Amino acid sequence: MNIQSILRRLALPLMASLLAVGCASVPMESADKDARLKLFEPPQASEAGLYIFRDSSRGASLKKTIYVNGSIIGESAPNTYFYQTVPPGKNTISTESEFGENDLEITTEGGKNYFVRQYIRFGVFVGGANLELTTEEEGREGVLECELAQIRTVLD
Repeated sequence: MNIQSILRRLALPLMASLLAVGCASVPMESADKDARLKLFEPPQASEAGLYIFRDSSRGASLKKTIYVNGSIIGESAPNTYFYQTVPPGKNTISTESEFGENDLEITTEGGKNYFVRQYIRFGVFVGGANLELTTEEEGREGVLECELAQIRTVLD
């Protein structure tokens, strides 16, 4: 068997496996709800608004679980965001990483929006994830590049 025939036999399975890797996908919200949240209206004075966004395609095939105050809100994919209201005071946002969770604790005030970027970084075996609080201007720009993912419900 010559090298060309070996390459021909391997070409189809190789192409099929490359297509299967692709980009991660997650359940999405409606375009109407996405557009409404991109108006960035402040929440009620008794709540703080929390936008958690992943505005990068790095680690495109990776989905990473996000938690708010210990409860799973969903898995992120490239160019997605979540919106949730939280009580004023200390709140912990966590993300699944390569060897456990990474936490970000923020102190929120009622009637204000907060923006947290989730970013993927290279790991030993797979990409890890981390979180950072951004400015409102940077957060709005990041969210506008993303689409709204569904918050996970108890029934999931």
